[in-house]
Amino acid sequence: MVFDVVPAWPAVVSVAGGMGALTLAWTIREHRGRPGVDWFLGVFAAQAIWCLSYGVGLLVTDPTLRPLLEAATWLGIVWTGVAFLGFALEYTGRSDVIRGRLFAAVVGFGLLSTAVLATNPIHGWFWTGFRLDPVFDVATVSYAFGPWAYLVVAVETVLVASAVFLLLDTLLSYGPLYRRESAAVALSSLPPGLALVAWTLELGPVPQLQLAPILFVPHVLLDAYAFGRAEMFDRYPTTSRAAERTALDDLADPIAALALDHRIVRLNPAAESLLGVDAETARDRPLDAFVTVPGLDDDRPAAETDGSDGHGDDHGNGHGDGHGDGTRETVTVEARDGIARRTYAVSTSPLTDPNGTHVGYTVVFSDVTERERRRQQLEVLNRILRHNLRNDAGVVHGYGELLAERLDDPELARMADAIERRAGALAALGEKAGTVERLVSGSEPSAVAVDDTVASVVDDARDRDPDATVDLAIEARNVDSGGSVDSAADHGEDWTARLRTDALRAVVENTVENAIDHHDGAGTERADGGPWVRVSLRREAGERADGGNAEDGADADGGNVEGGTGADHFVLTVADDGPGIPDHEVTAVESGRETALEHGSGLGLWVVEWGAAALGAEVDYADREPRGTTVTVRIPVVAEQ
Repeated sequence: MVFDVVPAWPAVVSVAGGMGALTLAWTIREHRGRPGVDWFLGVFAAQAIWCLSYGVGLLVTDPTLRPLLEAATWLGIVWTGVAFLGFALEYTGRSDVIRGRLFAAVVGFGLLSTAVLATNPIHGWFWTGFRLDPVFDVATVSYAFGPWAYLVVAVETVLVASAVFLLLDTLLSYGPLYRRESAAVALSSLPPGLALVAWTLELGPVPQLQLAPILFVPHVLLDAYAFGRAEMFDRYPTTSRAAERTALDDLADPIAALALDHRIVRLNPAAESLLGVDAETARDRPLDAFVTVPGLDDDRPAAETDGSDGHGDDHGNGHGDGHGDGTRETVTVEARDGIARRTYAVSTSPLTDPNGTHVGYTVVFSDVTERERRRQQLEVLNRILRHNLRNDAGVVHGYGELLAERLDDPELARMADAIERRAGALAALGEKAGTVERLVSGSEPSAVAVDDTVASVVDDARDRDPDATVDLAIEARNVDSGGSVDSAADHGEDWTARLRTDALRAVVENTVENAIDHHDGAGTERADGGPWVRVSLRREAGERADGGNAEDGADADGGNVEGGTGADHFVLTVADDGPGIPDHEVTAVESGRETALEHGSGLGLWVVEWGAAALGAEVDYADREPRGTTVTVRIPVVAEQ
């Protein structure tokens, strides 16, 4: 047996454990500065003192030197747990705890225990009745444990268990990323830890022999695996935890993490500023003690819909007047100085753990103060201008008509007629501004018969400008000379889709109106050169994944076929034989801005652009031969459910 082959084997194995700890410390010294490394060097230093002192002590019988070596062993016991907890905290990304009062108390306990150990001959709080009690041919000793010895073992057990818990929590939280490293280091502490408790309680057939230093050998082997094979300090969970904390804390938007009962678990710095309270004070208090969030009682994620503004008080409280329907709402929060008011869009979503269990909520406050202010300003400006334009243009138009009728001088009559026409144009501009307001307001999509809507707009254009020729062609459908359209049911086509009716009408109205109003009377389609416009509509199938046409396998409701790569589209084309749209106007619309050098002559093209955006459509302008413009609008089909 090993007991016979290896003389003084407890001392040899203990010294081997200490030398292994020193070897590992030497191995990881190059990683100093990385999370947990410095603390782990402290763990190895304490373990080396523990194992080497005990191993050498087993070979010493001198009554003066032997108690000093036993005291050194206890010194290693005291600081192993402290250093191991420090390692676990820093390695798992909790270094802020190390800087806190609780860990300072842990270090203070270590320092106090060291002082008690150094003065043990005076008070005997660590041991009394120290005597040699040899076994296995080594100088083991026996003594009565003092109260501080039991306290040290109890505290060190708690510290090591806490460190193991942190490592196991990391293993469970981050899955396979740090599994081998965390598991190896957590398991490595169990054999010596259990052996220390057994020795303290005098369990086993040889109670005077401490097996903990001996069991540091498998401990060292597991640590060696973590450092070598598993590359422990090349990647560490503090990166993931820091990323989570940074992602939350560095965001400009205020964010609150809530428990299931809506009590605050965490606030990022922006949320602290918004609510006027620090995270520590707010923790475990209900969020509605600081701000009322509409819809928080609903477990469903917040939707992207508008809500209602609330009113806050001068302590950072806000009160929304939403209806608790789980949708995205807005709340108005008043600053602590009682002067500045900010409006926030509030988005609430469930918070789940890695297993998908609902454990709370995240509440995100997005500052929309400037957006809401601009919206209000535009609404007010729009309404005032429309009101003034309508009233003033009506007055000017009326007087222009009277002057044109009563003036005998042809030149003056021409001027009055110009006044009348310009007044009509101003009134039309006011109406167009109203169209813009409706587009911006964002009405909900509904089931729309696209063909009937287009035909209705064309009929209105004919009534408004009877001298213009406005043709209508709907592909695969019969159109008589008057432009009326047969029922869709007669031909089997489905022209119904979910979209915004106001946006569709705005696009068709303004493309046709632009073509008629800007016609110069020199067209090529009519013998008299008068205004000519042709409106056509067709349904175009999306492309399938196999390169074929979706019509080959289109489903009954007109939606995408299985395996298709593109949606069906309604293709609206408006062609005219006018002078064409100036390049600078198209450029201004396509670039999204107007400048002094790129100034459009009206709102028409902008209404088409904004209406198309509301439909999710694409607009293309092209020159037509021999003259004129072709406007093509591709509207994606969203089938009615």
